[in-house]
Order: sequence, then C-alpha cells, then structure tokens
Amino acid sequence: MTDDPSDTGPNDEGLLDDEEPEVEETGPERRCIATGTVRPKVELLRFSVAPDGTVVPDLGHILPGRGIWLSASRDVVNTAVAKKLFAKAARRQVGMPPDLADRIEALLVRRCLDTVGLARRAGQAVMGFEKVCAEVRSGRAGLLFAARDAGRDGREKVRALAGSGLAVIELFDGAELGSVFGRDAAVHVCLSPGKLARRLIEESGLLAGFREGEPGRSAGSA
Repeated sequence: MTDDPSDTGPNDEGLLDDEEPEVEETGPERRCIATGTVRPKVELLRFSVAPDGTVVPDLGHILPGRGIWLSASRDVVNTAVAKKLFAKAARRQVGMPPDLADRIEALLVRRCLDTVGLARRAGQAVMGFEKVCAEVRSGRAGLLFAARDAGRDGREKVRALAGSGLAVIELFDGAELGSVFGRDAAVHVCLSPGKLARRLIEESGLLAGFREGEPGRSAGSA
C-alpha cells in the first residue's frame, strides 16, 4: 500500500485483487466503493461481475475477475445500487438484482449456519443450557449463541455465562439455530475454540450490518 491509505491512485473506484499489495499487520486491504473506507478484506463484502454482466456477491472471495468491495451494511449496499456505483467501479454496464441486500443477508445466514453445522459434526458444537454451561465451566467454550427471538431471561443467561471473556452472537432466530441440530428451536448454543469459531465471529460481523441491531457479543477471542 501507499503510505497514505487514502491515496489509491487509479484503483480509487474499484480495486483489482492483483493490484493491491498486502499489509503485514492486518492482511490485504480494499476500499469500499461507496464510503471510501479502507479496511481488511475480511471486513468487507466482495462482488464480481459475471460473464452475462450481472453483479454477483462473492462471499468466499473465490470468483475470478475484478473485485468490487463494499462495507457490510444494508444501507451501503442499497446506496451503491441506487447510485449505480457497481457500474462505475466495473467500468461497464451491469445487471443488478433488485433485492441484492436481501440476497446477501440470506447468503450470510446460510454460510454461518453451515459453519455451525460443520462444528456440530466435528463434535465442536452443543445446544441446550445445561450443556452450554458445562462447556463454559470446563473452559471448552470459544463462542456462544443466544437466539435473538428468545425471551430476555434466556438471552441474559447466555450473557451472564459469557462474562467478559467470550463472544456472544445474537443474530439468529431460535428456529435457525435449531435447524442445525434437527430441533424446532435452540436458544443456547456453544462452539469450541478454534478455526470454525473464529470464522463465525468474522462472518457474523458481516451479517450484523444486514439484521436489526448489532450482535450482542462481548469482546473475546475464539
């Protein structure tokens, strides 16, 4: 990068993946085409333009071609669509799904729940208040979930368990969490520390910009 992060030269309107050097401390950074904010790639949403000219969310950062980056926020996505910023960054006409923000939210929810499913199959996720309590007390907890549509008592129990040392995510409905475990609903869920828990913290951070409120999680590491 240049010494001044705001000086991106020709990449100011849309950065190419192979034109921005890596930053040792935080990893590669990109500029949001709507706000101008420069942030690590993991904190932004990547989009690609398909061969037919349609803008496609690339949450896994795997699609070829020019990367277009946005801050993870429903308002920012809607602003980029309304002001035709995708076409400006791509330097061509592009097709835009009218419900792009809703599609991104659904994709993020699916990615997060799939990761919880991976953790469950690996023996790294449990549900139920007593099981979650046991994991926390034994020091085997790296991340906690509280269903956002649960009663206040249920959510406060999870926050109390977490204290100041564990992340608590409150972005998913009980039915969404329960689906991972083959149940109608789940209020209390725990993941073991490790790669999957860290991935969920990152991806739920993106989802927070598309669901009402901020994630109810305390500072902590997975």
